[in-house]
Amino acid sequence: MISNQVLQTTLDGLKAISRVDLCVLDTEGVMLATTFSEAEEFRDSVLAFANSPADSQVVSGCQFFKVFDDHQLEYILLSNGNSDDAHMVGRMAAFQLQSLLVAYKERFDKDNFIKNLLLDNLLLVDIYNRAKKLHIDTEARRVVFIVELDHEKETAPLENIRALFGARSDDFITAVDEKSIIVVKELGEQDSYADMDRVAEMILDALGEEKKQEALVAYGTIVGEIKEVSRSYKEARMALNVGKIFFEERKVIAYSTLGIGRLIYQLPIPLCKMFIKEIFDGKSPDDFDEETLTTINKFFENSLNVSETSRQLYIHRNTLVYRLDKLQKQTGLDLRVFEDAITFKIALMVVKYMNYMESQEY
Repeated sequence: MISNQVLQTTLDGLKAISRVDLCVLDTEGVMLATTFSEAEEFRDSVLAFANSPADSQVVSGCQFFKVFDDHQLEYILLSNGNSDDAHMVGRMAAFQLQSLLVAYKERFDKDNFIKNLLLDNLLLVDIYNRAKKLHIDTEARRVVFIVELDHEKETAPLENIRALFGARSDDFITAVDEKSIIVVKELGEQDSYADMDRVAEMILDALGEEKKQEALVAYGTIVGEIKEVSRSYKEARMALNVGKIFFEERKVIAYSTLGIGRLIYQLPIPLCKMFIKEIFDGKSPDDFDEETLTTINKFFENSLNVSETSRQLYIHRNTLVYRLDKLQKQTGLDLRVFEDAITFKIALMVVKYMNYMESQEY
């Protein structure tokens, strides 16, 4: 169904060109859009015309036209005046509404197809058959972006993103829940992941400065066939979730950059608890004081470089060595040894993951 706003804009545009007043009503005589207030007087005539076999008619100096959607009566169009010009404008307006119905129906069909494709609700044979009917290229390179917002049921961000990609009929913008906007973007042969980062930044900018601060954009890997689009969507969804846990400072998260966080995210919680118990002997890194945690994080940031870490912490090298020795006594892990450092880093990430999953349960 075409929105009343679109109907009104269409009638206003046609009147500006033809100087003929127009009105659109539904089959029950309810006015949907109009350029002249007197149209209300024709309500009873509209109901009679809707039930008549005629496709067009002149009633009380006004032209009446029926607009069908697949042989189903959808609208009654009024063209004010009984001149040849009013008749011609009325026929043109009816044709325009008919075209809008077809376009909106095709868009709705494509939107449904893309949603079902993303959610793996289609058989392989159905994917290719429906794509062919909807004139969608099955072998184009594509990638899926997910835009997550803090607030639900807002239409402005969706419309802003649609406007950003509006000129490209090969891109699809839809939503599968109330907080996420999905962009299925078709790519050229030379488009790379660096280009995807730029597209993600463009999406954030399109949201406006206020919405940009609270939004996250994640995207999956580039796929070469339409049947693989759902995989890119799942990857983007995982990137969004993993990014919230391990990359809180990022506004754009790519699946290909998740690293070890992607593996940890797929671990069962009981296995994580067992691992932490083995490493820390029943303790938790959350029990470390703030000074110790700051020292550990800065040491990792500087690739286990003692001199650089002590310089950035504004402490003497011996003080840092003392803290590392103290940590080794507590955990049995020496962060100056590469293997121990890796074990400790993974353990910290596992704890972060466990805490996040625990918070999602409440």
